[in-house]
Amino acid sequence: MPLHAQITDRGGLGSLVETFLPWFGLFIPVLLAGALWRRSAAAVVALLLPVVTWLSLFGGLLFDTSQPGGDLTVVSHNVNAENPDPAGTARELAASGAELVALQEMTPQATGAYRRALAKAYPHHTVRGTVGLWSKLPLSDSRPVNVLRGNVGPLANTRRAEDLPVDPPRALRTTVATGRGPLVVYVAHLGSVRLMPRNGFWTDSRDVGAAALTEAVAAEPNERVVVLGDMNGTTDDRAFDGLTSRLQSAHEVAGGGFGFSWPASFPMARIDQVLVRGVEPKRSWVLPATDSDHLPVAAAISW
Repeated sequence: MPLHAQITDRGGLGSLVETFLPWFGLFIPVLLAGALWRRSAAAVVALLLPVVTWLSLFGGLLFDTSQPGGDLTVVSHNVNAENPDPAGTARELAASGAELVALQEMTPQATGAYRRALAKAYPHHTVRGTVGLWSKLPLSDSRPVNVLRGNVGPLANTRRAEDLPVDPPRALRTTVATGRGPLVVYVAHLGSVRLMPRNGFWTDSRDVGAAALTEAVAAEPNERVVVLGDMNGTTDDRAFDGLTSRLQSAHEVAGGGFGFSWPASFPMARIDQVLVRGVEPKRSWVLPATDSDHLPVAAAISW
């Protein structure tokens, strides 16, 4: 656990370990049972090392660090391309009362349903490809951000550049006009990861997207920035070191519990993120399940 950054990323092993790093704590009671079975006092004492290590990494998540208040509430949700009831999902998200609702993995067929269901509560919105932001506050300067490149992956070396598909945008940048000044919001859905027999834990597309998003945030002149979306990775994953060195995780600052968001049926990892710069997270929480395979995540921020 303390040396996870030193694990080789050959075949994506390092990223795979870091995605599920908190779950390594489950080995501690197993080791404790073995020590008690052996009636070994030395083994019980030795268990203090993994216990202290786990607590130093994740102990802070066991306590509720949320605070009252917040000037703005944001929600982010991967709505699932196969969502059978997009309008119902939209209504559930609107019921949260959030000022900003970011959606990822919208299909062209479902986008109209989201627009209609959210129109009354959110008069302002912007959509780029498969991602969108709905807002109670005016938006401006909206544009796509290229975080998905067609030239990565196991088949890339066998295909010519002109043969690669043109994917719809999976990230956008926009400016929200708040009473406290402009707030820049990025909405992103980074490339998927795959467990592949020959390639291991394949993260190439996701990693390229993480680097592109980091580059965009690093070049962002506005002081106040919020990044919302499905990153297909946790903040422990080394692929996001550049991003987390510039932004704070709202959940790590002002959450309670691990905030796992995927899969919705049995959440095991927080791959849906609210990352901020120049604003103060007050609360972070996970919303009830919709018809998606992800859980929505929310945060209240202030400045």
